Amino acid sequence: MIDYEKSLNPAQLEAVTTTRGPVLVIAGAGSGKTRTIVYRLAYLVEQGVPPESILLLTFTRKAASQMLRRAGELLNREMGMVSGGTFHGFSYMILKKFAPALGFPQGFSVMDAADAEELFKGVRNELKVGQGDKSFPRNRTILSYLSKARNKEVSLQSIIESEAAHLHDYLEDFKKLEEAYLLEKQKQALLDFDDLLFFLERLLTDNPEVLEYVRSVYGYVMVDEYQDTNLVQARLARLIASDQGNIMVVGDDAQSIYGFRGADVGNILDFPGTFPGARVIKLEQNYRSTQPVLSLTNCILSSMGQKYEKNLFSTRTDGARPELITPSSDMAQAGAVLSRVEELSSRYPLHDIAVLFRAAYHAYPLEVELNKASIGYQKFGGMKFSEAAHIKDVLSLMRMVQDPPEILAWKRGLGLLKGVGPKTAQRLYQAYCTSLTSGDGSELKKFETKNEQFAGLMELLRRQKNLPASPSSFLTEVLDFYRPFLEEKHMEDLPRRLSGLEQLEQITSAYNHLEAFLADMVLENSDPVGMQAREDALVLSTIHSAKGLEWSAVLLIDLVEERFPSRRAMQDPDDMDEEQRLLYVACTRARDYLGLFVPQSIYQRSTGFNQRVWPSPFVREIDTSLYSKVKEQAGIFSGEKKNPQGDGPLPGEVSPRSSRRSQTSAVPAGGYCRHKVFGRGKVVQALPPNKYKVNFPGVGLKTISGDYLNFEE
Repeated sequence: MIDYEKSLNPAQLEAVTTTRGPVLVIAGAGSGKTRTIVYRLAYLVEQGVPPESILLLTFTRKAASQMLRRAGELLNREMGMVSGGTFHGFSYMILKKFAPALGFPQGFSVMDAADAEELFKGVRNELKVGQGDKSFPRNRTILSYLSKARNKEVSLQSIIESEAAHLHDYLEDFKKLEEAYLLEKQKQALLDFDDLLFFLERLLTDNPEVLEYVRSVYGYVMVDEYQDTNLVQARLARLIASDQGNIMVVGDDAQSIYGFRGADVGNILDFPGTFPGARVIKLEQNYRSTQPVLSLTNCILSSMGQKYEKNLFSTRTDGARPELITPSSDMAQAGAVLSRVEELSSRYPLHDIAVLFRAAYHAYPLEVELNKASIGYQKFGGMKFSEAAHIKDVLSLMRMVQDPPEILAWKRGLGLLKGVGPKTAQRLYQAYCTSLTSGDGSELKKFETKNEQFAGLMELLRRQKNLPASPSSFLTEVLDFYRPFLEEKHMEDLPRRLSGLEQLEQITSAYNHLEAFLADMVLENSDPVGMQAREDALVLSTIHSAKGLEWSAVLLIDLVEERFPSRRAMQDPDDMDEEQRLLYVACTRARDYLGLFVPQSIYQRSTGFNQRVWPSPFVREIDTSLYSKVKEQAGIFSGEKKNPQGDGPLPGEVSPRSSRRSQTSAVPAGGYCRHKVFGRGKVVQALPPNKYKVNFPGVGLKTISGDYLNFEE
């Protein structure tokens, strides 16, 4: 027999042993939610409940299988008779059994994402919608908007207006495609991923005998991550369990952060009203973080609007207060974060340190600094900066001016032009190389007369060759040339890509020499993007991708208005609530150290200057006694352009060190240096103007900017 009282705290024990009627378990971050579900599964079986009458609904099959495995280990028996899986998997199983009742006498087939896209492609080709219009969104993009509208149960028009206003002119085409797609699915007896949920609801609502059968089979229902359910999933849970059935849902309203995917926090907030007499149990003891971290997260919770009151506490009462760091700008922030990472790496391995951000592009300046310092990292939730197609396009155009000419840059740059395929690009590249050695540019001029875009590109390159501009000025010209290609290739997500180009402009402004800029951008971290954590690699992650994970040290960047919360969220109260929950999720990932970075200015492409910004309203609401302000050496990051109107520090705030000693003197090979992360190493080769190959014992050969090395005299 399992000793439940010894294995569980009082609140967990109550949740495990309350098996009759509706139960809502509010599981605060790090409070042992999974452990509670596992022990409840075991308790039900020990109490004589047949495993086959238990339905466990989770958001991944992996989560369900792990819970069932752990429960089986507790009981020393198999739990295979329990129905455990996702809402979609359960729906498929029931629909298959009762397909004729849905009008599918011969059954139906379920399409995966690739199948759905292929079917949609056929419908679009038949209707000839968007043909010849290179700005027309891809099939996958249109399907994503259709899915989002369906899961949120709002009109397609409202989705387009709120999330893709630049595509409004295509709305009628989208509606026409949607109608044809639905008819084609029906004709071929096909269901897509979203259909599974809505068809099950229809089956149970329209067929009382099927509903009665399902209720008689599954006498005990458990739903994990209930705060992430959408409207139809909540209705399904109520249908299956009935208002007074034995249903336990587990979740945390303060961690409901997937509204953009259709999740509705109202499901968990309204549970007691939906299930009269529901018992509400709160898990508030945290097993992850120190109390100083939890005290700050409790303060974030206290200022939220509609919520379940809870107060996270821990037996780990020691530990330092979280830090609030206010760099002079978002570029200076990258240097300040790197300094913190270097300091923290003496206490924790790099893979136990995470830098979190609201949007993937916010990390771009930091990625450049990490590459220069040769610190390995993995990025979750978005591409690495230089891997994004539009960034690679622009960098290729800039690299086309280099000598000797780079064939890969020329092929990619010329590949943007109309009428230039791979073979023509190869021929033009060879003609350009010939013109440099022999002075014969006749073939190039001949093609210029036939291709206006090529002529414009060659003129741009000649100007840079003859009158070299600063990297920033050259980039401005390249972006003017590239903008029409960007709008043609990436119209469906144009705003996001423009934000990335703004970040590139900001990074470029810190350089005086084109060669140094391009070298730093090419010196990309070689680690592949993936969700498998790698030893000794710093973690960079969006907060959404970090949910459910934890690290000893967490650094949270860009806590300013219009970045966190986002500009769009600041116009909508519901979105603001979700942004605040997102901050709570981010802070509760930290076990020991929590650093909050609030830059005082942000680079604005429209003005070319750093514009003063205000701290996030969520940060302003935090009691100042709950964090430490860290005073560091003030400074402006190299290359920053301050607003001539004057954007001084915010009252009471200081700028941390954000620039490093320039290493201009030549360091001979054979000398020694020290790196904060890699330790003492031997200089193998100097790479002007300011890079060095260094051999670190136990680490190997690294190419590192001199800014991050201390050389021995």
